[in-house]
Amino acid sequence: MRRGIAATALVASFALAATACGGSDSGDKADGPVTITWWDTSNATNEAPTYQALIKDFEAANKGIKVKYVNVPFDQAQNKFDTAAGASGAPDVLRSDVGWTPAFAKKGYFLPLDGTEALADQAKFKPNLIKQAQYDGKTYGVPFVTDTLALVYNKQLFEKAGVEAPKTWDDLKAAAATIKSKTGVDGYWGSTAAYYAQTFLYGEGTDTVDAAAKKITVNSDAAKKGYGTWLSLFSGKGLHKADTTADAYAHIQDAFVNGKVAAIIQGPWEITNFYKGTAFKDKSNLGIATVPAGSSGKAGAPTGGHNLSVYAGSDSAHQKAAEKFVGFMTSAKSQTQIALKNSTLPTRDDAYTAEVKADPGIAGYQSVLSSAQPRVALPEYSSLLTPLDTELLKIAGGKESLDKGLGNAETALAKLVPDFSK
Repeated sequence: MRRGIAATALVASFALAATACGGSDSGDKADGPVTITWWDTSNATNEAPTYQALIKDFEAANKGIKVKYVNVPFDQAQNKFDTAAGASGAPDVLRSDVGWTPAFAKKGYFLPLDGTEALADQAKFKPNLIKQAQYDGKTYGVPFVTDTLALVYNKQLFEKAGVEAPKTWDDLKAAAATIKSKTGVDGYWGSTAAYYAQTFLYGEGTDTVDAAAKKITVNSDAAKKGYGTWLSLFSGKGLHKADTTADAYAHIQDAFVNGKVAAIIQGPWEITNFYKGTAFKDKSNLGIATVPAGSSGKAGAPTGGHNLSVYAGSDSAHQKAAEKFVGFMTSAKSQTQIALKNSTLPTRDDAYTAEVKADPGIAGYQSVLSSAQPRVALPEYSSLLTPLDTELLKIAGGKESLDKGLGNAETALAKLVPDFSK
């Protein structure tokens, strides 16, 4: 969910052109080391330095392999890799969003990793994360970092208002009103983004599509109920109105970390930024709870994160080197180091050491992972959020009704999955 900036994108575009290799334009000498290219889509400021340090450790332990590191803005990486892979010029390793993995696997861009050095520790990883890295019975990525959404809240503001973390959305509405009365700040500020709205669908026991039944369910009665709850949280005492500007994400985040709103729905990729805010100089003030439940009694949020995947279009030497690198970066030792430095969630249980869990952000998010819901193993699944982003923004901004917006979304989704019924 992180966004790049124009300057970063411009620099990256030159870097990508210079470094995409696919094994055929690597500059390797016949008697020299193999050079592999890694496109990393992490935050260039908060996360990338840790990965770059690990690359040095990997190269020191593997004299025959060099790693060319390129940080690619997350919101550009999917299209750039798609273009590069289609032209046989993709990087040897990609930090692939879990939603991209089945799509690129279907196109033949990713190498199956079952039985390779990259996936030698498969049994150590959380099973649901391995499942998200699979397509058509094969595994096309190794879970690198994981995440889900949670209700994050300001403990001091909640305590001052005399309220506890809400269990349901109705509880949240009541708590928000009390917080406003007792503290003067809004109790909750919701997002218009489709990814965040998924929690409301899960709360009604539904999703945008039913892959098993090959049916589009975004306009079903259950979905309408979920989105109706989502929409209701933009109006009322202590509930911040919808922000429909391009900078909404930054506005919501800034308000929360500086104590101007008591609770939001957010993921662990923002843990380090939470701690930079005035409200969380004391890290223990950060409260983390499972997202409130819907009328079905169910509570859940999307399981997100990233896999490390190997490009299928490079030669054998580069693929073997890439597999070794992926195995190193996803090892328990590397994942522990990454968690300690970046405050991101490991994907394997043996990396949740006592030292790692001493970070209240990591410990808090780990506690809600059990309620996270894996995304549908559908190559087109990530694309389904795009038309929803457009329609939900209009709905939240009062420019169209909920019925009209979901009807439009259903029509758009039918074009993306034409073999699904409505």
